[in-house]
Amino acid sequence: MYIPTIGLEIHIETKTKTKMFCSCANDPEETKPNINVCPVCLAHPGSLPVINKSAIQTIAKLGLALNGKIDDYSQFDRKSYFYPDLPKGYQISQYEHPIVKGGSLKGIRITRIHMEEDTGRLIHQIPTTYNLQPTTYSLVDFNRAGVPLIELVTEPDIENAEQAVAFAKELQLILRYLDISDADMEKGQMRVETNISLSDKKQETSDKKLGTKVEVKNLNSFKAVYGAIVYETKRQAEILDEGGKIIQETRGWNDKTGKTESQRLKESAHDYRYFPEPDLPPLNMSEFNLEELKAELSELPKTKRNRFKQEFKIPEEQIEILVSDKGKAEYFEESATELKSELPITNYQLLVNYFVSDLQGLMSERKTEIKNLKISPHEFAHFVFLIEKGTLSSRLAKDLLKKMFETGEDPETLMAKENISVIQDESALAQIVRKIIAENPQAVKDYQNSKATAVQFMIGKAMAVTGGKANPQILHKLFKEILDLSR
Repeated sequence: MYIPTIGLEIHIETKTKTKMFCSCANDPEETKPNINVCPVCLAHPGSLPVINKSAIQTIAKLGLALNGKIDDYSQFDRKSYFYPDLPKGYQISQYEHPIVKGGSLKGIRITRIHMEEDTGRLIHQIPTTYNLQPTTYSLVDFNRAGVPLIELVTEPDIENAEQAVAFAKELQLILRYLDISDADMEKGQMRVETNISLSDKKQETSDKKLGTKVEVKNLNSFKAVYGAIVYETKRQAEILDEGGKIIQETRGWNDKTGKTESQRLKESAHDYRYFPEPDLPPLNMSEFNLEELKAELSELPKTKRNRFKQEFKIPEEQIEILVSDKGKAEYFEESATELKSELPITNYQLLVNYFVSDLQGLMSERKTEIKNLKISPHEFAHFVFLIEKGTLSSRLAKDLLKKMFETGEDPETLMAKENISVIQDESALAQIVRKIIAENPQAVKDYQNSKATAVQFMIGKAMAVTGGKANPQILHKLFKEILDLSR
């Protein structure tokens, strides 16, 4: 029996307008290679870097949000290693004096959060022309080279794949709430690396030594993070069971095979030959107004979850759906405020039901983001108000919401235009009720035997007859009155 010990290193590309040390555009949507480049990010001789103040404010905000410590003194270092998409032959990063030390998230301690520059991008091709034998070659796109890259390193507090994924998902959400990064893993804006080691449970003591660490790099989905940890834990356990030794190495994840693959022996810190970056002055973080930056932080997901639970009293599963997207949470909250002004209520269940199921279903079907939604929070609240008041039946509501989604028009204008209205006339509905009762003797018998579903069955029949236009509350009242009289 082995105990996994897992730590994470997470790289995050920021949303600053320019790169970390030059004025080139930081544009992840650029498709033409080597457009956003200059002598600084291409490391031409004599070019000098200049620190991007906005990037430093960004990492400071993240540190404050995660309860990290920001010392007055911080400095950049040179991390020396060669890779084809690293123009300088070294990376400007941080080592001994990162901007943020400590902090925590979901019970996992954070060691450090530091700032560095991203590398370029390699594109591997196989020629298909000239009838030559296929030969692999690589192209380099330096548009990404020099983009501000935040690296967050955790303590080895994580025990399993589920915990690791939960940490990464919550961090992604915080990054989006703070507008630091879109953190789109498919686009490489958030990349996860896992450090995994196993120790024998028999040797478990307070001062136990951790097993040999294996790093799995550049995981670009939560599925990959989960799969890599599960596979690597199993692989190491099998080696140890057979009396073998774990090699300290860097491995990659193969999505197709569902396995990790050896890439190279793992470097240690001394291999990188860190030393202070001579072209950049140390950072005096006291010159940044940290209190002002802290005041700029938006409400974080954990706080919003707790507030929604207290304020709206809706199930946690629905709260999670709302909070998982800052735009959706804000839209719902604005709708709730509007609804309360029209119809003073304390029960928001109807509003959240229509938002989570019907409205979100339409958004998913039409691939529409909340920011592009034509229905305003005010009109959505009024739509729910009409249902609550009985002016709109649930059957008609679904059709009306689709039309609102397409046009953006308010519900009452559309109801008049499409001749959508609920039948409120009790005498007209009473005739339909009596006809349904006469045609369904078994349902009447079930009602008399106190079967609660009998009335709902007959209401459904009446709604079908009226094309969904009958007021369900009036139908319920009439069925009860007429059935009770006939007992």
